[in-house]
Amino acid sequence: MSNLLLPSATLESKQPIYAVENDCLISKNADVTVAYRLDLPEIFTLSEADYESLHSAFVKAVRLLPNHTVVHKQDWFVEDKYVANFEVERSMLSQAYERHFNERPFLNHYCYLFLTKTPTSRENWTSLATLLTRSKIVPKDMMDEKLLAAFFNAVGQFVRTLAAVGIKCTQLTDDDLAGAEGKTGLLEKYLYLNMSDTAPVADLDFSQGLKVGSKRCTCYSLGQLDDLPEILETSTRHGNLSTDYSNFFIGFASPLGLQLNCNHIYNQYLFVDDAAKTLKDFEKKRDRLNSLSLNSRQNAINKDFYDWYLNEAHSQQRLPVRAHANILAWTEQEMHEKELRELTGDAITKMGGKARENTVDIGTLFWAGIPGNAGDFPSEETFYTFAGPACCLWNVETNYRSSSSPVGIKLSDRLTGKPVHVDISEEPRKRGIITNRNKFVLGGSGSGKSFFTNGLVRQFHEQGGHVLLVDTGNSYKGLCQLRGGVYYTYEEAKPISFNPFYVVGAPDVEKRLSLHNLLVTLWKRQNEALSQSEYVSISTALTQYYQALKNDPTIKASFNTFYEFLQGPFDAYLKGEKVRDHDFDMQNFLYVLRPYYRGGEYDYLLNAEQELDLVGESFIVFEIDNIKDHPILFPVVTLVIMDTFLQKMRMLKGVRKMILIEEAWKAIATPAMADYLKYLFKTVRKFQGEAVVVTQEVKDILDNPIVKDTIITQSDCMILLSLEKFMGKFDEIQEVLALSEKQKALVLSINADRRPDEFYNEVYIGLGTKVATVYGVVVSKEEYVTYTTEETEKMVLFQKLDAGLDIETAIQVYAQELRDAG
Repeated sequence: MSNLLLPSATLESKQPIYAVENDCLISKNADVTVAYRLDLPEIFTLSEADYESLHSAFVKAVRLLPNHTVVHKQDWFVEDKYVANFEVERSMLSQAYERHFNERPFLNHYCYLFLTKTPTSRENWTSLATLLTRSKIVPKDMMDEKLLAAFFNAVGQFVRTLAAVGIKCTQLTDDDLAGAEGKTGLLEKYLYLNMSDTAPVADLDFSQGLKVGSKRCTCYSLGQLDDLPEILETSTRHGNLSTDYSNFFIGFASPLGLQLNCNHIYNQYLFVDDAAKTLKDFEKKRDRLNSLSLNSRQNAINKDFYDWYLNEAHSQQRLPVRAHANILAWTEQEMHEKELRELTGDAITKMGGKARENTVDIGTLFWAGIPGNAGDFPSEETFYTFAGPACCLWNVETNYRSSSSPVGIKLSDRLTGKPVHVDISEEPRKRGIITNRNKFVLGGSGSGKSFFTNGLVRQFHEQGGHVLLVDTGNSYKGLCQLRGGVYYTYEEAKPISFNPFYVVGAPDVEKRLSLHNLLVTLWKRQNEALSQSEYVSISTALTQYYQALKNDPTIKASFNTFYEFLQGPFDAYLKGEKVRDHDFDMQNFLYVLRPYYRGGEYDYLLNAEQELDLVGESFIVFEIDNIKDHPILFPVVTLVIMDTFLQKMRMLKGVRKMILIEEAWKAIATPAMADYLKYLFKTVRKFQGEAVVVTQEVKDILDNPIVKDTIITQSDCMILLSLEKFMGKFDEIQEVLALSEKQKALVLSINADRRPDEFYNEVYIGLGTKVATVYGVVVSKEEYVTYTTEETEKMVLFQKLDAGLDIETAIQVYAQELRDAG
């Protein structure tokens, strides 16, 4: 064979494609091929039922094809590296992230489907008849137009059937197949085993196996019944990701796909012959073996096989087909050839098959794999089966995909840690996967909840969103300082202080209502009623106060000046209106509010000297750990928090906004605040906002009706970290969170099979009822020291700040120290 291919002119004459036109490949044997690029589901996201559904769709699609059609599915898995983009201006942390992942290796996956119509005479084509070995090519007439029209109609139905189960099929154009100026086409990419758009020309050497340029190739095939696993299934249990409480499934052919970590092409062939003719031939063979069965036990066994096959075909209406699958793997290092063979053979063994290396016929199999040349495949390399078992050998998974959305968060895939951009708010809502952007975050102590949410809010803020955080534990102090935010906390030497009366411009109805509620909270006890006349009097006081500020710009808005306004102008107004004490007791009102006025016990609380426009501030943290049990301070602070975010909702048109409530939600979720939370979670979506609640106590979600009935039911995005500590209670958690068996398996697989050379946690993200994925939370050292909630590590960072370093420099210095320490 090799002496035929030495001159390059001979290779040109032997190449099998006659023309590429009308987005079709036409071979020199008159075969017509339509080619598609397939977008498969992401690996580690499917349930056993999902695999069954995909398999059923494949079988249904194959049954639509006319006789003498070849289905050639070709999956490329090519070693690649993540290429960081340093040209775009980014924040210090984003730049650090790009540097950390630059050139991280991963397997890139490309999936192609070639549907080929062949003449009837091609059914028993052998390796001796291929274009590679024939010295003279005799072109055949094209098939008649009616047959061709029927084929194209069947192809359309095939594609629609796959689309119905979520597999997008994009037809390849002439330029995609044959190339264009400055861009290599798929035909050349295959012949050079190079997926680059500018793939360099490579020599083909068949003298000793197969060499493509410097690439040394090996090929293993499943081309005989003896090579196949004993049982062909649609999916198989993943041992490392399954638990005693759950079964985690992957595709049956997954060991030959992304889990085979080397450069390789996985070819899957299915030949739809004339079924009636095939069964008739089998009847004849069965009869012949029956007559010879007394002479040989093997004849009797073979006769029984034909009986079974014919019975299945007739009784179950199964479609007889021929099938073949092979792996073409390559390496550019001679020393790695043995390792490559072992790796490839082991992958077939893991699937339950028998690893059979193709040596003499590797050139024939490579040639038949040329896009559009599946009709040239030798029949002796195929085995008879039914469409169902044949489709079990198909690879049905691909890499994690990044969203094209400009907003979202950076996470990592589970296999290699490759960065993945994930939009869990805007794109899913536009696609109808979720109806609101709210999020519920649950994870055990130490699972990395606050670490994850630091990354979530940082990227949300970098992308132009406003963030308001309610925290207990200083988890966001470093990030707040880095983002130039406002940090509210209570300390004896520096107590928490606000100025809710400061407003840019005139207060709107919402703001006046918020101040009204604040004053009522300061005046009345929780169970004390407010009369209509009292309600009107407070509203009138606020209206006249802001009118007075407008008339005299020298007066600064604060509780102090409001209190003085009550004592003077407003008291005179009430007397002029002859308002009686039992309608509105001004003296009682002033007496109860006196502690918040100048010189009172809490005069600092509502009279902050710094006039901050909290609506305009884009990053605000309320750290309420020290006051969450305080009967006076806490109710006031929570009202200020709610007022601030509600004002953002109403006033910031076209701006994304987020309120994130950490463990503080337990303190906020009081009967008095329940209505606020319900209103917030139900209304925030209308104002391009999202509410996020974070908790670690499983008992809280099981026992608290506000969480169960409001927060969970109004949160279409479920974010779960490791719940391993609560495995025994998981049935209850599953019921409350309404998790399916598929989602349960994903949640319980968190951290079960992490890469041993890298420290990180994993996170489950569920969107509505349809989308659920587990990602790795992998970050740079700079991000790590910014997000860490370990007390000793936080102390190191803040000691550097106390020493005079600015926050960015302190983070970078500490990160370098960690890298140097290994």
